[in-house]
Amino acid sequence: MVNGKYIHEMKLGDSAQIEKLISEELVNEFARVIGDFNPVHLDQVYAEKTHFKGRIAHGALSIGLLSNVLGNVLPGHGTIYLSHEIKFLSPVRIGDTLTVRVEVVELIPEKNRVRFRTTCINQKGEMVVDGFAWAMPPKAKE
Repeated sequence: MVNGKYIHEMKLGDSAQIEKLISEELVNEFARVIGDFNPVHLDQVYAEKTHFKGRIAHGALSIGLLSNVLGNVLPGHGTIYLSHEIKFLSPVRIGDTLTVRVEVVELIPEKNRVRFRTTCINQKGEMVVDGFAWAMPPKAKE
């Protein structure tokens, strides 16, 4: 496998991460793709009147970035994302740079399942997303 690992190649503590700038263009494009046009994400005047005091990124955008790491880096191509328990701890704002990280915390080789700790941390070092995901890495050819 060129990109990523099979379950027998992983061990507890293995991790991978990416960094991503949350730009206005990214938030706007994400809204178009998923069809979520909530003004808290898109309208600065509206968002300034909310308890967030400004625009915030969609929570699903953070989840999508975690999916990016799972599907492209660890385990990598061929991975099936099974479930995710997630907490949004603080808003992700336009201009934030997120460090999006997954870490192996449980391996069940007989079921080809891996549990990951999933986090997003902003440029200030604040954890903004925390959770646990289950994934099925690609099966090695026997």
